[in-house]
Amino acid sequence: MPLSANQPFVDFSDVWLAYNAELAAQNHFAVEAIDLKVKLGEFIAIVGPSGCGKSTFMKLTTGLRMPTRGRILIDGEPVTGPLKISGMAFQAPSLLPWRTTLDNVLLPLEIVEPYRSQFKDRKREFAERASKLLESVGLGGMESKFPWQLSGGMQQRASICRALIHEPKMLLLDEPFGALDAFTREELWCTLRDLWQVQRFNVILVTHDLRESVFLADTVYVMSKGPGRFVVKKEIDLPRPRDLEVTYTPEFTDIVHELRGHIGAIRKTSLEAAA
Repeated sequence: MPLSANQPFVDFSDVWLAYNAELAAQNHFAVEAIDLKVKLGEFIAIVGPSGCGKSTFMKLTTGLRMPTRGRILIDGEPVTGPLKISGMAFQAPSLLPWRTTLDNVLLPLEIVEPYRSQFKDRKREFAERASKLLESVGLGGMESKFPWQLSGGMQQRASICRALIHEPKMLLLDEPFGALDAFTREELWCTLRDLWQVQRFNVILVTHDLRESVFLADTVYVMSKGPGRFVVKKEIDLPRPRDLEVTYTPEFTDIVHELRGHIGAIRKTSLEAAA
């Protein structure tokens, strides 16, 4: 059933998570009081100090963890287990070394229904889809290469293609560009920007890079030190489509400095509490 115009695609209502019953009994939570509403097709980024619960939030969003308290709706449905409508990419590309680039990208279609039962009969169609996706991220002609024959940036491009091959409604990215050099990272910002502009899937990006969050996202959320909660919501008013030149403008720099100030204040408070 399609979402109504005012219904959020991601809807967290007072969500708390403790990793086991004993911690819950002691009121030790990894994240607390998470309220979040994300519009259909919106690109959000989540930033915050290390250990604030960003990765825990991602596990909740994908259904890999169930909340101790509260309710999560994705695409209008309660989250009761791992979601099939999401794709994920991480800091390490995690491509299987014995599979070619094409076969790595096709992997989700081999293991996720309804594609799994159709894979043998539709393999040529799926391979064409994968090749078009690889071409769209600058990896045309690389289908038969193995991961060790690709640069780090190429591997990450292939990883993003693998996350998108089953045409998910939501893409979750956990520090996907953190291990790359600055130039490659900015190239991949533009690759992701272009894919999102065309397909308009929802994106949740977890990153430590404030420039990355401001360049890519519609909205940036800052998490507090653990137990994590959202303490700042910053809508990025920079016009789209955004080119890298925008990162050198005063408007862009002011937003980055504002977010850095929020995180600096969180870190200072945490240090004072620990002293």
